[in-house]
Amino acid sequence: MRRLRACLGAATALTSTALAATAFVASSAADAAGATTALGNRWYAAAPYLMPLDNDPPDAGAIMDATGLKAFQLAFILAPNGGGCTPTWDGTAPVSSDTKVGAVIDKIRAKGGDVSISIGGYGGTKLGQACADAASTAAAYQQVITKYGLHAIDFDLEEPEYENAAAIKNEIGAAKILQKNNPGLYVSVTTAGTADGTGWFGKQMLLEAKAQGFTPNNFSIMPFDGGFNGAAAQTSALTKFNQVLQSTFGWDEATAYAHEGFSGMNGRSDTGEMFPQADFQTVLDFATSHNMDRFTFWSLNRDRQCSPPDNGGRTSGTCSSVPQNAWDFAKYSVKFAGATPPTNPPTTPPTDPPTTPPAGDCKTAWSATAVYTAGNEVGYNGHNWKAKWWTQNEKPGASEWGPWTDEGTC
Repeated sequence: MRRLRACLGAATALTSTALAATAFVASSAADAAGATTALGNRWYAAAPYLMPLDNDPPDAGAIMDATGLKAFQLAFILAPNGGGCTPTWDGTAPVSSDTKVGAVIDKIRAKGGDVSISIGGYGGTKLGQACADAASTAAAYQQVITKYGLHAIDFDLEEPEYENAAAIKNEIGAAKILQKNNPGLYVSVTTAGTADGTGWFGKQMLLEAKAQGFTPNNFSIMPFDGGFNGAAAQTSALTKFNQVLQSTFGWDEATAYAHEGFSGMNGRSDTGEMFPQADFQTVLDFATSHNMDRFTFWSLNRDRQCSPPDNGGRTSGTCSSVPQNAWDFAKYSVKFAGATPPTNPPTTPPTDPPTTPPAGDCKTAWSATAVYTAGNEVGYNGHNWKAKWWTQNEKPGASEWGPWTDEGTC
């Protein structure tokens, strides 16, 4: 999956010196994380992927200003191309000496946002393949968490790594160690999607997680590059994956959806599938109505129009190959997080309503402090409103992009 990534590679074991340093790294993680303010988990669940060093990286601050996006999924951490069990960006840039990605993170945080970092991906050698065991794999990833003071991390476990049982055992074991050593860390696991939810290797990965007693915030599938034909095929795969999670972990349907995520590809996929804005809206509606935990996509580098818009029928790593305004797809992530993207041109928000709802058949008055989920109804400014997805402190009727459906006067 995600064949537009740079192809990279490597292998080794943790030295005794590195093992001795592991305790220091783990113990200092809380101090490093404490240097930044965490967002709510819903933002990390909505963070789209961004390659900060490749594929013509867009300006993260400009995306935040244009869309209201607060969280980014930075990709990818790999083993060094020349070998070794130390983390690098794309196999070439050591995390230990990085300043470029750190500057991007600082800019995002200065504007009130934050990042999750994705490890693995389609290309290159993964640390689970290069490190000797789960403990040394975790120690390598802990360096990333400590360096950037992370509150969230994503394990992207797909081919070819997930065909290697030993590597997946290392990755799952490392995820469990990191989850224990970094209380409150948001952990997502992303894997390939198929019409059956996920394939044989994806199911083996889930069984490995069950065997190790590891439960992340979510398991997400990527329903693209597998013969998918629009949103209907994607929501069908998500339904099948829900059944896989139920049968693997003994969860009921609601619990499985609460641990399930979607990771899409905006516009034209590597294999020529087309996922325009309307498909994203359909999958977003499915995810929110089923209370899924994650909705993300690959990638913000591609969230802009090509020239010509269809890119001559080709797939690009720097544009979507569908007609669009810049950052159209990022706005779906913002909506999943429960926020309202700014309109363009901006609309004048309605005046503040009375503090009490009108008499008659209005629902309970909307409250800025209450949390609402899909289907909840409120009365506001002389109308009844129904929530389309999770929301808090979003005034009904403030924007056409908003989380509320107008049910008429009351």
